[in-house]
Amino acid sequence: MIGDGAPRGGDEPEDADSEGPTVPLDGDVLLYAGATASVAPGQLGPLLRRVQAALGGRIDRYRRAYECVADDGARAVFLCPEGHWAELGAELELTDKEAEAAERAHAQQLRRIGTEQGRRDELETALEIREAVVIGRDEGAKE
Repeated sequence: MIGDGAPRGGDEPEDADSEGPTVPLDGDVLLYAGATASVAPGQLGPLLRRVQAALGGRIDRYRRAYECVADDGARAVFLCPEGHWAELGAELELTDKEAEAAERAHAQQLRRIGTEQGRRDELETALEIREAVVIGRDEGAKE
């Protein structure tokens, strides 16, 4: 789901009605992440909202520090150095499994965007040496 709250890929994510920041990932990405994540499916939505809450106010910092490979106005996708999710997970006090689940979901969103834009191979190659971070722009978020 992107910042406008509309599900993408024709699937309504299970956490669409939950309170908190909007998760900047498409519905089908959430379904995939839920099926492959190392956390229980019911924990994925709250986890991703928690991550978005932490990242939402950092978009300008990320824009200055990392390569932005996609920006549709509702969300921006950055390529960060390997180990970024481990550091972010430690900062947010996530378990290793939670950090891995969030990283996997964000990487899958980058793959989906790559497929939509005809850049899948390029972005898949980038994921071999860097990590994707998707930051949504909720209304009222500081930038």
